[in-house]
Amino acid sequence: MREFDRLVEIMSRLRAPDGCPWDREQTHETLKPYLIEEAYEVLDAIDSGDDRELADELGDVLLQVVFHAQLASETSRFTVDDVAKVISNKLERRHPHIFGDVRADDAATVSRNWEAIKREERKDNGSRRTSLLDGISRQLPALMRAENIQRKAALVGFDWDRLEEVTGKAKEEVTEFADALEKGDAASHIEEEFGDLLFSLVNIARFVGISPEGALTKTNQKFISRFRFIEKKLEEQDLTPEDASLEQMDKLWKEAKGHFSGATDG
Repeated sequence: MREFDRLVEIMSRLRAPDGCPWDREQTHETLKPYLIEEAYEVLDAIDSGDDRELADELGDVLLQVVFHAQLASETSRFTVDDVAKVISNKLERRHPHIFGDVRADDAATVSRNWEAIKREERKDNGSRRTSLLDGISRQLPALMRAENIQRKAALVGFDWDRLEEVTGKAKEEVTEFADALEKGDAASHIEEEFGDLLFSLVNIARFVGISPEGALTKTNQKFISRFRFIEKKLEEQDLTPEDASLEQMDKLWKEAKGHFSGATDG
């Protein structure tokens, strides 16, 4: 823990009266965007397969944790040791199949036990949460939040039995969305139907074990790669996308589809 202790000491020094002006100005609120940004950069590093980059980005996330703990310690609310203690206690408490005498032979049983233990913890702590879904963060990206909502509901049996039922629901939502468009319904209703459609697609992804957020991320990158290919080919003809016709770009798009292969660019 020598390097971790060093990090804590550095953060304390930066926040000292004669420390860094920028660090001294920060609050929990001002740091919120950085924590989100650093977390996404960790995901990029994982995708890159570069261990040095991953270690670097994980360090940036760790800094955010230490920074928030330092802010709290300055007003005697809690310290970084309290943070470590809380998570250590939680891990031991929620893994009774490792640190106790409960048996759990598969991941599904572990997940059910985890949720049951969380409910008991909330009761013991006098939590005002009344729903299984109350603990899902509102700050999550919508696709991730939808997936978590569905997964939580499925843990108590509120789920489809067969894939055909899930895909059937998605087809139903496509029809309802198309009908709303065709009838020229109010924008708010069209938005509602589109939300229902997205929710049903997330359900399909969850049911077959695909991350909807990850799938869309890959598709975004695939589109970017293909569009950059179009830009490059047009540039070779002294053209820009603004100059080119839709037919020209569509032809290059088809060429790009054949040019790229693989999960990300294919």
